[in-house]
Amino acid sequence: MNTLGDFDLNRIYTGDARELARGIPDESVDLIFTDPVYQNIDDYRWLAEIAARVLKPDRACLTFCGIGYLPETLDALQSGGLDYRWTMPHLTPGTGGYCDMGPSRWMCCLWFDKGYTIPSPRLYDVAFTSGVKDWHIWRKNPTALMRMMNSWTDDASIVLDPFTGGGTVPAVCKMLGRNYLAFEIDPAVADLARERVANTQPPLFVPVPEASRNGVVTCLTMAERSCIIRTREKKHAGTDVPNDLGDE
Repeated sequence: MNTLGDFDLNRIYTGDARELARGIPDESVDLIFTDPVYQNIDDYRWLAEIAARVLKPDRACLTFCGIGYLPETLDALQSGGLDYRWTMPHLTPGTGGYCDMGPSRWMCCLWFDKGYTIPSPRLYDVAFTSGVKDWHIWRKNPTALMRMMNSWTDDASIVLDPFTGGGTVPAVCKMLGRNYLAFEIDPAVADLARERVANTQPPLFVPVPEASRNGVVTCLTMAERSCIIRTREKKHAGTDVPNDLGDE
């Protein structure tokens, strides 16, 4: 699939995400991974609403937020219909911003779900990153984002980044061989993001994720993750069902 609704995939579009996102079909996106302007709490409320509409069932929304705006951001995302799962600190030794106590050495990434997701492979909830600011003043480290994206997507997934800034998420998508759709309201920043993605090396080889048959899951496809979720739901409901992955 090379298109998603009104859009060609693997492109960064210039414009207001609130307007552009109207062209995205319902339940068509596998992951939202983004980094809005932290003080714009209404953007997080809108993000939750659009995530509830365009995400497929049992898919995740990962978003960075300002530590000083954490209570308001959590309220906004929950009011939009998503379920809070976890807060994932990104430690930035030697770099970072400032708070009333002094230097701040971490960034905050929130994990929200539409339904329920299982990251695979599993990953630590704390990431070590850096504060390198090439391409964009609020640029995030691609290595940490690669680990996270690899745990919530497979090579058939579509990733949406409605506030792409310097294009870290699209660049990581290109590195991993994921399809993406990205929006950026500032034309000059969008041009820099396109340049960055154009200079990003795509994967030379993308391994096919596999699930082992001995009870140890190495890396699950999105279909296999959904299978586990459905099986767990039926077991909780008191229905005895087999596990299609072969685990006992």
